[in-house]
Amino acid sequence: MTKISRFETLDVVVTIVPCLEDNYSYLVECTKTGARVVVDPSEAKPIRGVLGDGTLDAIWCTHHHFDHVGGNEALVSGLGIREVLGHESESARIPNFTRGVKHGERFKLGHLDVEILFVPGHTRGAIAYLVSSSATRLLFSGDTLFLAGCGRLFEGTAAMMLESFDRIAACPDDTQIFPGHEYTASNLRFTQSLGFVDTDDALTEVKEKRAHDVPTVPWTLGTDKRLNAFFNVDNAALVSKLGLATSDRATIFGALRKRKDTF
Repeated sequence: MTKISRFETLDVVVTIVPCLEDNYSYLVECTKTGARVVVDPSEAKPIRGVLGDGTLDAIWCTHHHFDHVGGNEALVSGLGIREVLGHESESARIPNFTRGVKHGERFKLGHLDVEILFVPGHTRGAIAYLVSSSATRLLFSGDTLFLAGCGRLFEGTAAMMLESFDRIAACPDDTQIFPGHEYTASNLRFTQSLGFVDTDDALTEVKEKRAHDVPTVPWTLGTDKRLNAFFNVDNAALVSKLGLATSDRATIFGALRKRKDTF
C-alpha cells in the first residue's frame, strides 16, 4: 500500500493521498493562511483520514472520471464544502459542481496564485491547476500528464493532446508535477523501449521508491521533458524508432500514443 507523504516549501504543503488502486488525491494548503483544498478526491475516506477534524475550502476537479470525483458527494455533505470547481463544460458530469473555470482564469488560494490551464485530450473538459508562489510552482495535471507519460485519448484527439502538452511545456522547468496516477515505472519502461534517452538512473530511483511504497511524485517539468516521450515528438531518433516518414507532430504523437496503448 502506497504511503501517504508530504511535499513542503515555505508557503505550501501538499499531502499526497493514495486512493483506490493507483490514484492520487492531493490536499493543498497555503501555510500562511491555512486555506486548503483537495484535488481530485477519488474517494472520501482517505481524505477524511488525513483531514481529521480539519476542513476544506473547496474541491478542485481536473476532469469528470469517477476515479477523480468519486468522493465529491460524501465530502461536500460531510464537511459542508461550498465550492466544487471544474471546467465550465463539465457542469453536468462532475458531482456537486458549483463553479466552472476556463483557460487562463486566475484566482487565489490564500496567498498562493492559481492559474487554470485547459488541457483536453484524455477528456474534452480536462484542466490542470498551476499553483505558484515566490518559492515554488506546482502543477496538478490530472490524467493529461503523468510522470513520463500521458493519458489515453478517451474523448479527444492526438492533435488536441499535443496542444495540451505544448501548453504545459510553456510552464517553467522547475514546476513540480503532481499527476492523477502512479504510473511512473511503467511509463519509464516505455521510454526505455524507445531508446532516445538514458532512463537507467530514473528507473533505479523509481524502483527504489516503489519497493518501499513511497510515491514517485512529484518531479520537475524539466525532468519530464527529458524523459517523457510525448514531449519529444521532434526527436529524430524517436521518430525513426516509430518507423514514420513524417514531420507532422500530431501524427507522431498519435502513433506514439497507439504504441503505448499496446505496450
